Amino acid sequence: METKQIKIIIVDDHPVVLQGFEYMLQDIPDIQFAGKFADAASTLGYLRHNAVDVVLLDINLPDKNGIDACIEIKQINPDIRVIAISNINEYSIIQRMLNSGACGYLLKNASADEVISSIGKAMSGGVTLSKGIQDILNDHDSGDLPVVTRREKEVLALLANGLSSVEIGEKIFISPLTVESHRRNLLQKFKVTNVAALVHKATEMKYI
Repeated sequence: METKQIKIIIVDDHPVVLQGFEYMLQDIPDIQFAGKFADAASTLGYLRHNAVDVVLLDINLPDKNGIDACIEIKQINPDIRVIAISNINEYSIIQRMLNSGACGYLLKNASADEVISSIGKAMSGGVTLSKGIQDILNDHDSGDLPVVTRREKEVLALLANGLSSVEIGEKIFISPLTVESHRRNLLQKFKVTNVAALVHKATEMKYI
């Protein structure tokens, strides 16, 4: 009985990275290299009309961060295995990527054997991580990552756009006092003392 090939696409805005992964995977018997994309929009458009097993997804894309792109990919087809590929080894980013539905996180310097092994593990339903990434997760307490409510995320995005408490209240139909309460909670959760620092840290951690 013939083994079904694993259909894979790669998403990264660096041509050298795309070419490297394509070269790495194109001659593997069990893998069908189905395409390469440089942004989230073209990837999502392709996935709406084509069946894919695995997406190797960069976190920094020109039109959308990989965390949000991963969420949308899983909405299109929950069975797609998303494996993050990145040079970022920050705990908060790794955790958010996994929380968004990714089943793996590989550093871009991963060897061909590691990438191929990770694809197989993902197809078997496992979570696959570069050794360095696993070490980072092991060294951190998951409580370090702020838990932000949907309403707080709305307020955070509007603060980042420079709106005042009154303007935010009018936009999302809550009182300025309630906005202030959300703002204080956000400052506390992100362990900062002002809105500028809050926006900077939240942006680094891909909350906005």
